[in-house]
Amino acid sequence: MITHAHRIAERLNIPSRKVESTIGLLEEGATIPFISRYRKEVTGSLDEVQIGDISSELKKFKELEKRKETILKTIEEQGKLTDELRERIETCWDPVKLEDIYLPYKPKRKTRASMARDKGLEPLALFIFEQNNQNVEAKAAEFLTDEVADVEEALKGARDIIAELINEDEMARQKVRFAFKKGAEIMSKVARGKEEEAAKYRDYFKYSEPLKRCPSHRLLAMFRGEDEGFLRISVAPDEEEVLYRLEDYYLKGRGDATSQVKEALHDSYDRLLEPSIETEFRKAAKEKADIEAIQVFVENLRQLLLAPPLGEKRILAIDPGFRTGCKVVALNESGDLLNDSVIYPHPPQSRSFEAESKISDLVRKYKIEAIAIGNGTAGRETVDLCRKIKFDRPVQVFQVNEAGASIYSASAVAREEFPDHDVTVRGSVSIGRRLMDPLAELVKIDAKSIGVGQYQHDVNQTKLKESLDRTVESCVNSVGINLNTASKHLLTYVSGLGPTLAKNIVDYRSENGEFKSRKHLKKVARMGDKAFEQCAGFLRIRDGKHPLDNTAVHPERYALVEQMAKEAGVKIKDLIERQDLRKQINLKDYVSENVGLPTLRDIMKELAKPGLDPRGEAKAFNFGNVRKLEDLSIGMVLPGIVTNVTNFGAFVDIGVKQDGLVHISQLANKFVKNPADVVSLNQEVQVKVVDVDLQRKRVQLSMKDVK
Repeated sequence: MITHAHRIAERLNIPSRKVESTIGLLEEGATIPFISRYRKEVTGSLDEVQIGDISSELKKFKELEKRKETILKTIEEQGKLTDELRERIETCWDPVKLEDIYLPYKPKRKTRASMARDKGLEPLALFIFEQNNQNVEAKAAEFLTDEVADVEEALKGARDIIAELINEDEMARQKVRFAFKKGAEIMSKVARGKEEEAAKYRDYFKYSEPLKRCPSHRLLAMFRGEDEGFLRISVAPDEEEVLYRLEDYYLKGRGDATSQVKEALHDSYDRLLEPSIETEFRKAAKEKADIEAIQVFVENLRQLLLAPPLGEKRILAIDPGFRTGCKVVALNESGDLLNDSVIYPHPPQSRSFEAESKISDLVRKYKIEAIAIGNGTAGRETVDLCRKIKFDRPVQVFQVNEAGASIYSASAVAREEFPDHDVTVRGSVSIGRRLMDPLAELVKIDAKSIGVGQYQHDVNQTKLKESLDRTVESCVNSVGINLNTASKHLLTYVSGLGPTLAKNIVDYRSENGEFKSRKHLKKVARMGDKAFEQCAGFLRIRDGKHPLDNTAVHPERYALVEQMAKEAGVKIKDLIERQDLRKQINLKDYVSENVGLPTLRDIMKELAKPGLDPRGEAKAFNFGNVRKLEDLSIGMVLPGIVTNVTNFGAFVDIGVKQDGLVHISQLANKFVKNPADVVSLNQEVQVKVVDVDLQRKRVQLSMKDVK
């Protein structure tokens, strides 16, 4: 018997043994980060992506099993479930083919064919469909009743039945499907009377291209235009070619019966087959485009979440503005709010001297080490203001991407953290904390609101959320979380935890003080052995009782490291501090049934860098001497920061409030298939201005021939 593991292995090109082992761990409740990090011997060192793919495929197969159960039950209730049909359904693992098998038995609303059957015209339809006797009018006359007034009505009803029979024939659907796959075109035109309103979709007013070559961003743009009522979209192959293939299969001879079948066949294609298969292909194309768009979002989100943090520094955070002033907050090393105030350095008030004095006083009073300034309105002007102040200590000035800060400031999370402060204070705090630790702060915001990716509001929202949640979980666990400072929102994404356990950990910390050891986690309410196993390795305790508590070494392997230290005649602390001692250890001596070289090598890496943040450290960035679009000129070369990467190019902030686009064709002096191969989020780049459209507020940039 072929198992799901074998089918998944075949689809993903992963050895069956690895797939079976991974499924076993997933079924036991192990998380993807835990499996990839701590069960390498079991999975053969599969990475998170491969394990995630196995998990997704397994979910699809389980959903297909449920669908089969529904189909079998429905057909059985009709009394039409034969042994042969049951076997076909039970052995079918192609969702499209399964629905083809089920279609003739699928309960329907009243159709033209069902009404014709109710009038007793099915025998006539079958007689005509056979095309053995061409005297159809004489035969049709036998079916005249009070409900069937004349021969033409009888023949029309028969054709309706034949049309439905053809539509439900697996062979017909396969032929039409093949034609769509081979040569379907996606065609777009502007909706009548919408020319002015639909101006932003002008490129698609009269557009067509082969569906299989249509890139995801273009397809999603057209579908969005259709959803908004501005465009009319159709997907279809060459009709003459499809009908030729169908006629060749169904038509026999040239008599009256064949003419009736031909008419029914054309009706079947126009009214039933073509719309049905078009829907199928539109759905498949949309799903494929969704996957590509979601992957772009996922990669951008990963890079954003793993952006280098400044660390535990005292921060002055400023949410800049003109008319309403700049909201200023002072934060301590833990991100706690110390002070909030407002300054008005910019027009119309222009109280710059007063603002400089206030900032200087706050820096001195709260021993500020860095200033974080939002990159929104008046951002560049506020950066300039702060950089010209002479402070009594070294102070770095950073511009911080504030996308989504307003979402956070109005959220339940922000209200819970700062119930006595308004949204402006909360937004400023978020800007400051983003500089300290982007990951810890951004997990509080719905990832869709962060502003990276393409068409995130147009893709399947369930799949988007699953992918983004998995990405956040992956990032959180790859970095490792400080158990004694992490918020409950951050803890929620730790492997094996969740909202309830995260809250219980924070409550326990509040009542009992800082955790001194990982094993004390077991005292937290509802922290069972399984949850502890899944989360412990991803939680760090600085200066804890056990030196391994600040590493990614799992507690289940503490005894092994203790054995290494004992046999080397030293303490674990010595192994951590001295590379020469670690080099003397022969890892092969510690290989066992449950522990292999992959785990042993990971342990050695952790001993070499306990508590080290893999993200690096934040660095300040300086824009060129431009402030607004009018300052730009064609040919100008400027420094910039990549703010978004899409399938069609990258957006770069050059300091003029409007990000410029580097089209995929302008990313390098070579062919670029995927922009992510050339640029990444937050990357510092040099770009050349190639076009400025002041009316539409668009800037076209290039990275070609830029030194």
